[in-house]
Amino acid sequence: MKILFTIIITVACVSKGFSQQLFITQGKIEFEKRVNLHKVIDAAFTGDDGDRSWVEEFKKNIPNHKNFYFDLYFNGDKTLYKPGREEVSAGRTPDWLLVANENTVSSDLQKDQSVSLKSIYDGNYLIQDSLRKVNWKITSDTRNIAGFECRKAVGIIMDSVYVIAFYTDEIITHGGPESFNNLPGMILGIAIPRLNTTWFATKLELVQVTPEQLAAPKKGKKVDKKALQTILKERLEEPGAKGNLFLWNAFL
Repeated sequence: MKILFTIIITVACVSKGFSQQLFITQGKIEFEKRVNLHKVIDAAFTGDDGDRSWVEEFKKNIPNHKNFYFDLYFNGDKTLYKPGREEVSAGRTPDWLLVANENTVSSDLQKDQSVSLKSIYDGNYLIQDSLRKVNWKITSDTRNIAGFECRKAVGIIMDSVYVIAFYTDEIITHGGPESFNNLPGMILGIAIPRLNTTWFATKLELVQVTPEQLAAPKKGKKVDKKALQTILKERLEEPGAKGNLFLWNAFL
């Protein structure tokens, strides 16, 4: 009887550990955001029928790709996406090419609310809004990301922009990088071909996440998306201003 009791306890302990691995409810995920700068430059000057030789010369002094790192803290139905470690790289990339590289996004998935801090040129803006809505279509394709088997889903944002996502149901929080969410598990990969940008998880740390680590940003000028779009449009119309309005709007 004593032997049987020991076996039951052992199985229960193993099952508990296995269950914790399968159903992760809190932790910290590092995402690598990768931007094809050359394609961003080409898109910014599409339709320019003049001499484009200067564009090609400009591209020679800019790296083809640029990587940024972000951390996503999550616990239950709350997430906080914020800038992480800095990549050490040679050379300097013009600021007008660095879109949404300092975004902080707080999401309350249960309340359908988000608070986002957006840095646009020399201003910091705070946006309170509902969560981004994407009509996802889940496919049968899979991909391994950061050690997790992820299922592929596709969706549309901004009426016509195609988004590819990969999520795992081993992490039950329905969040993801930036403002992407609402799949049956954590989104560990996003690709937006038209924006020449991808986000993929590099690692998961199984750490306890405190309410302080999930606190929404508070500093910044409070605006809604429509007001911020107007501000951005005005800035880009200033003499000598460079940038892609469509690209900026995708991250508001």
